[in-house]
Amino acid sequence: MTETRAAQLLWEGLQEIAVEIHSAEHLQTRLWRGDRLKVKLGLDPTAPDLHLGHTIQLGALRAFQDAGHTAVLIVGDYTAQIGDPSGRSETRPMLTAEQVVVNAQTYLEQAGRILDLERAEVHGNAEWLGRMTAADVLRLLGTQTLQSVLQREDFSHRLQSGAAIGAHEILYPFSQGYDSVAVRADVEIGGSDQLFNLLFGREVQRAYGQPPQDVMIFPLLVGPDGRRMSKSLGNYIGVAAPAPEIYGKVMSLPDTLIEQYLRLVSGLAPDEITAALRLPARDAKAALARAVVTRLAGQEPAAAAERDFEAKFRSRNLDETEIPLLQVRAGTTVAAALVAAGLYGSLSQVRRLAEQGGLSLNGEKVASDHLVEDGGMVKAGKRNFVRLSVG
Repeated sequence: MTETRAAQLLWEGLQEIAVEIHSAEHLQTRLWRGDRLKVKLGLDPTAPDLHLGHTIQLGALRAFQDAGHTAVLIVGDYTAQIGDPSGRSETRPMLTAEQVVVNAQTYLEQAGRILDLERAEVHGNAEWLGRMTAADVLRLLGTQTLQSVLQREDFSHRLQSGAAIGAHEILYPFSQGYDSVAVRADVEIGGSDQLFNLLFGREVQRAYGQPPQDVMIFPLLVGPDGRRMSKSLGNYIGVAAPAPEIYGKVMSLPDTLIEQYLRLVSGLAPDEITAALRLPARDAKAALARAVVTRLAGQEPAAAAERDFEAKFRSRNLDETEIPLLQVRAGTTVAAALVAAGLYGSLSQVRRLAEQGGLSLNGEKVASDHLVEDGGMVKAGKRNFVRLSVG
């Protein structure tokens, strides 16, 4: 395959899922010309787990890597202590350096399930941000105006509502922007909630005499409950979760999310996605679950997870359409759902059942106060099954 053809395939694949590309013509020209680019992705370890939504950006970074470009992964061990204000209606609690170290311990292993770390450039941004003097910080802050920071949507909403904006939060886009200066990024990848930060980084680079990075923005993955997948919302599928748990959670997704997940996080080729979408919804979801687990854990764990799932549900010849479908509100506990379905007379009955290991959601044992998941299958005791629809 010629370099031009490889560049064309890379561009077409990324353009298919990107929601915004800033300086698209400039980036396309550089790819067609055969330039070797430094492509940056930053991840803040605000919690120990990466989730399936992160694999969208990691997958894009891997695509650049496989096309011969340099993948630069920034673990935000310094910026995580500040807290990204993107999409926040209130100030994030500040993390200590010790908390960030604990959270970051597993990040590389998890990122390495998608990215080839041996061929990647990996940094913690404390390497440069942690060594800045007061004079360095003043110079960085002097590159932009306060108005340019406050115009971001989340800050303007807080100003209008009277909600507090921490002075330290102003530092976040400057710090992330300086990451691009430190590694001399040609391209930065991020989710749609990162648009302001990534464009701000272009201006910081200009102020330091560097060409501004091109920016590729990718969609945020929707969680099982219909909201964006997020560690803070607790509606995520963890990259490092056990294979049976990942498989079961994917199988519990609403049918309306199958196509989005196939296109964004399955790792399947376009023709394989097209073939999967022609299948009945149940079979398409199984193909999706198998692909996701294979991508994150390997073929053998995926096959074992599929067998385990089939043994728990299909060995009883259960037809899901014959299992009662219960409409519940978000935030409802499994116990409350079972009582509402009339299967149990009280919450205490369900609690005792759970304590005896007789309550499961999507094949995983849960406590009675576990929150419901849209599309989830609850098994209570040996014979009671309920499908959940959260709305």
